[in-house]
Amino acid sequence: MAGMGTASNTDRDRWNRRYIERPWTDDPSPWLLANADSLPEPGRCLDVAGGTGRNALWLADRGWDVTVIDVSDVALALAADKARSLRLPLTTHLVDLSAEPLPEGPWALIMVFHYLDRALFSDIALALAPGGVVVGALATTTNLARNESPAGEHLLADGELPDLMGDFDLVRYEEGWQDDRHDARFLARCSLSVARPRTL
Repeated sequence: MAGMGTASNTDRDRWNRRYIERPWTDDPSPWLLANADSLPEPGRCLDVAGGTGRNALWLADRGWDVTVIDVSDVALALAADKARSLRLPLTTHLVDLSAEPLPEGPWALIMVFHYLDRALFSDIALALAPGGVVVGALATTTNLARNESPAGEHLLADGELPDLMGDFDLVRYEEGWQDDRHDARFLARCSLSVARPRTL
C-alpha cells in the first residue's frame, strides 16, 4: 500500500538523519555484558533494531552467527563497515517491523534493546528455538525525568514489562537508572509450552 510505503520511508529518513548527525557508541550494552554467563551456547542470534551493531559485533567476536535488522540503511552500512574492519562475520537486513515480520527462526538468542513494540513479544516467542533466550532493555516512563525521548507509545509504564512476557520465563528482571536511562531490563527463556507452527 502506498500509505505504508510513505510512512516507512519517513521513519527510515528520520533514523538515517540521526545516525548521520550524531556519534553512536561502539560499546556493548552493560546489561548484555552483565548477563553473558546466562546466554546459550553460541548459535543463531537476531539483533532487533540493532542499529550500528554494538551488541551484534560483541557477540560475533564470541562465535555467534548474528543477523542485525534495522529500518535505517545508514546504520546497517555502519555496522557492516565495522564488521569488515574487525574481520567479523555479520549479516544485515533492512527491515521495517511496522510492516514486515521478523526474519524466520529458529534463533537461539534474540536481542531487543531500546525498540518497543508490544505486539512483537509474541512473534519473538514463536521465532525462538525451544529454550531460547531473549535479552534487552526498554525505556520506561520514569526515563522522562531526565530525557525528552523516547516518548509516548515508545515507553513502557513502570512495572508493565512482566505482563507482556506471558510466553517467557523471566530469569532476570530489574528496573532502574543505568547510563542515565531508566530502563526495564530483562533476560527470559522461551517457555517450551509456546505453540509453534509444525514443520514438515
